Amino acid sequence: MENYVKFFRDSSPYINAHRGKTFVIALSGEAIEHPNIADIIHDVTLLNTLGIRVVLVHGARPQLDARMVNCNLKSEFCDNIRVTDQATLGCLKDAIGSTRISLEALLSMGLPNSPMHGASVRVVSGNFVTAKPLGVRNGVDFHHTGEVRRVDRTAIEHQLNQGAVVIVSPLGYSPTGEAFNLSLEEVASQVAISLHAEKLLYFIEGEGIQDLQGQLQKMISLADVSQWQSKLPSDSDQFAALNSAYQAVSKGVPRCHLLGFTSSGALLQELFTREGAGTLILKESQEHIRQATIDDVGGILDLIAPLEERGVLVKRSRELLEAEISRFFVMVHPEGMLVGCGALYPINKQSGELACLVSHSEFQNRGLAKRLLAHIEEIASRQSMTQLFVLTTHTAHWFVEQGFQLTDASQLPEPRQSLYNLQRKSKVLVKGI
Repeated sequence: MENYVKFFRDSSPYINAHRGKTFVIALSGEAIEHPNIADIIHDVTLLNTLGIRVVLVHGARPQLDARMVNCNLKSEFCDNIRVTDQATLGCLKDAIGSTRISLEALLSMGLPNSPMHGASVRVVSGNFVTAKPLGVRNGVDFHHTGEVRRVDRTAIEHQLNQGAVVIVSPLGYSPTGEAFNLSLEEVASQVAISLHAEKLLYFIEGEGIQDLQGQLQKMISLADVSQWQSKLPSDSDQFAALNSAYQAVSKGVPRCHLLGFTSSGALLQELFTREGAGTLILKESQEHIRQATIDDVGGILDLIAPLEERGVLVKRSRELLEAEISRFFVMVHPEGMLVGCGALYPINKQSGELACLVSHSEFQNRGLAKRLLAHIEEIASRQSMTQLFVLTTHTAHWFVEQGFQLTDASQLPEPRQSLYNLQRKSKVLVKGI
């Protein structure tokens, strides 16, 4: 029970951050066939309940393959793209229709004593994607295989605003009344780009992108995507998902996630814990530092509370922190949570005091505090300060390693000397900048 309560408390910042955001979730046909699909849909329903706007884009490759076999038809591929002739198109419509209905049925469950009880999810699908034919390429006529021409953002937004879960199938329609076979990955990325989605999440085989030793890569920057693709078979779903993620992130989608569809709870773990469960694709894989705002007060309090309880930091009330928030800088993880903070208090024209330098306990030994210190030193230098003081009871040795020198309270500038707490007996250090 304690673990459950802790998880629920720890997830609350993520719940608040995700509420009202648009997430596009791509479910491959393989994911839909897997026994874990029921749990995935339960988790998707929970996202909807928490106020997250969900678009489900589904695939149907294995379902189409099965129908082709039943009809004694053989698929033709060129550059890993299926040629969709008239006979294949008939099988495709059957496969997509059946798959979509299965998803709608799962989203409509509401049995007592089940995760879906009382959810009352409204599901909407339709002709949201306009397509155009691939045509003839390298001498191959792709017939009814197409590519996305346009996504009807207004229609999808209208349904999301009504609280519905929108399902988009890998089938596009043309103004001439034709239907075209589309790839799941292209549809998912184009929908995410069109909707200015906050996240695009792919369910793939495996737990995400792994290195040759089987180590999961938690984060991959846009610049490194091609390097990882070179290590994967070009016909793998990981390769296709990485390619689609690259397109989405390079065109404005902040974050793409690659999750394993066989792992129960991967979606919730990825979205509501710091550790995550898959691979995150984003433009930059490094935390960034910015000026704190009033909206950061809660996150800063969470960061400093453990150190206040241990006596490492002087306790600060929310009211004091709100009043002094302009003095603070925060380090933000690519996923949005605060992982570090620090403050700069001017003492006089030449001197400043560094205070409340903290990095999150789960991100220790990554040099975050050093980066924060360097940033604050640069800010102090820009403000024409020539020396920086710090008062500490526990971390004097670390500051010495960063170039500070031990001194005593008598060396503090006069305005700060009068505020020195004799009972706390903090060590005083100074550094020229």
